[in-house]
Amino acid sequence: MSGDLVFYGFALLTVLSGFFVVASRNVVHAAFSLLFTLFGVAGLYAQLGADFLAVTQTVVYIGGILVLVIFAVMMTRIPRSDAPRRGLDRAVPAAILSLLAFALVYMVIVGTRWPERATGAPEATVAEIGTGLMTTFVFPFEYASLVLLAAMVGAAILIRERAPQEDDCGDDGDGTEVQP
Repeated sequence: MSGDLVFYGFALLTVLSGFFVVASRNVVHAAFSLLFTLFGVAGLYAQLGADFLAVTQTVVYIGGILVLVIFAVMMTRIPRSDAPRRGLDRAVPAAILSLLAFALVYMVIVGTRWPERATGAPEATVAEIGTGLMTTFVFPFEYASLVLLAAMVGAAILIRERAPQEDDCGDDGDGTEVQP
């Protein structure tokens, strides 16, 4: 019974915070709501016995990507628009499409014959994945880290502010102005 309550708690946290991600007009609030959504998904993974996915969800998505998104959103200068808000011209089609997608997912869930719940404790998967990552798949693992490093260096180069150079200020270096 308590396992069901934990599941429903994580599911409710995931769904409600996911709704706030979509419905929020403030990007920073949406990013912080995404934090709780990803935390709820990690909790669901942990309860299902997918320990590696739960830890990966926490470390990679919450600890890495979400923090990067929050810093990027907070560091950018997003202009405030004084334009009037759009009406229902986008909300109604989006709501209809969402209801159709929900109905399709519901039909698939109800129509699928699911296996019975396992009674034993789930097997640990981290040891097998770690061994495979450091033996069989070490080259793709290291290659992915190099690609991510190159992307971070490229992003840092693109966003840095350029300092004015000596040639840009009209000075030839000896204190006299250069006339064009």
